[in-house]
Amino acid sequence: MEEVTLKPINRKIQRLAIANRGEVAVRIIRACQELGIETVLLHSEPDVATLAYRLADRHICIGPAPTAQSYLNISANVQGALAQGAQAVHPGFGFLSENADFAEACAKAGLLFIGPSPEAIRRLGDKVQAKAIARKLGLPLVPGYEGDDQSILRLVQAAETIGYPVIVKAAAGGGGRGMKVLTDSSSAKELIESAQREALSAFGSAQVFLEKYLDRAKHIEMQIFGDASGRVRHLWDRECSVQRRHQKMIEEALSPSLTSDLRLQMGQAACWLGEEVGYQGAGTVEFLLQDGKFYFLEVNTRLQVEHPVTELVMGVDLVKAQILTAQGQAVFPDSENLAPRGHAIECRIYAEDPYQGGIPSIGKIIEIKWPEGPGRRFECGLEAGDEVTSFYDSMIAKVIVWDESRVRAMQKMQRVLADSIIFGVRTNIPLLQKVLAHPEFVTGRMTTRMMGQYFADSLPLPEVDPELLAIFEQANAKLQSLVSGQGPIGRGQANPFQSQWRGV
Repeated sequence: MEEVTLKPINRKIQRLAIANRGEVAVRIIRACQELGIETVLLHSEPDVATLAYRLADRHICIGPAPTAQSYLNISANVQGALAQGAQAVHPGFGFLSENADFAEACAKAGLLFIGPSPEAIRRLGDKVQAKAIARKLGLPLVPGYEGDDQSILRLVQAAETIGYPVIVKAAAGGGGRGMKVLTDSSSAKELIESAQREALSAFGSAQVFLEKYLDRAKHIEMQIFGDASGRVRHLWDRECSVQRRHQKMIEEALSPSLTSDLRLQMGQAACWLGEEVGYQGAGTVEFLLQDGKFYFLEVNTRLQVEHPVTELVMGVDLVKAQILTAQGQAVFPDSENLAPRGHAIECRIYAEDPYQGGIPSIGKIIEIKWPEGPGRRFECGLEAGDEVTSFYDSMIAKVIVWDESRVRAMQKMQRVLADSIIFGVRTNIPLLQKVLAHPEFVTGRMTTRMMGQYFADSLPLPEVDPELLAIFEQANAKLQSLVSGQGPIGRGQANPFQSQWRGV
């Protein structure tokens, strides 16, 4: 690779550009506001009608809706940040957050990249290279294939050698994109080609690798953080086994599945990986756990979607810590006494119809209200009047709760979900409530196959009280009559479109 001479960087950040969107952009803006840092939102054309756009101090459009022309366009992001006078860029998660070329382009332009170095991203963010490092360090690995020969013929041969079922994964990214499970040779070719197309579209690289698919595995991850002194520590673990189509839905800290000995071993292994590459900033080391044994899975060289559960049990702010570390400042001053306290659960809220197989639900949000209270946290990128579009991921919010025990945290989450109000689009809240009440989740026995085993079909439509349904139908007919002009409103009639209703 051609040697790059990097421009000197001013370590003091006064204005920071955000190369992302949605709730993570809002999360970064909030942290910058508390640190007294101005923000620049690098946004696509349709994202002018979002909460992040309204909160940011400055904005610049970097392209149209397609991600390849906006959020995945390295040049557009760098030039947008420079045009607005930013000294740094925070990539959030997804999009370019694990792209070493983007981190390097920022450095060449004199922009401080909030994250690990380009070299660390290349070595750990690339799933194939990360496995090679893990193998060198003696970490247990799932049998698989990470070869350079990416021909369909070679990949199918490798799958047959490993033995079905086999999982195909994108080498350049995660989040369930470019991931397929092969169950037999007849469908392997088609699924591998599909995985390569998805990987290319999501991460700019079609390279994939194969792993033996563990059918009773739990998904456990360790939060690591490398500070400005060069020390890498872990901030304990998260349970992420509740997944649908390899996309996480519910996360917890700490995991109910680990013994003290396993927790110690996995934490040490995670730190070894970070130390091997001189890791700086927030990162996540992921493992699979089956039959009491753990296996290294991958490293996410970025902030994780589920970082709030770690923040709540550890009493830290990972986004602030990222920014301060990039400026060379100390974080976690009382680090020796950092210890988990209580239990936190996060539920991802998707705009989808759980009664029709989870198909996306798009449209304008008429009303959205969160039931505030102690130990409750809501991260959302939309407000009433904003629109859920078909251009991007359908996750619209995250609901996070903390309590003194897992049982009480589960009870609190059920109450919070029941009291949350979102009108205008359907959401997966009914599905989340069902999962939280399932015996496997309640007892902590859930695996990555839980959703496929128990929630593969659409939820049955809820039963409605006949009397309430009759009242609703009468009221709806009356309203439609008024709107269409078939029943003009008399002088003594109340006009629902003029009344100032309380509580709306």
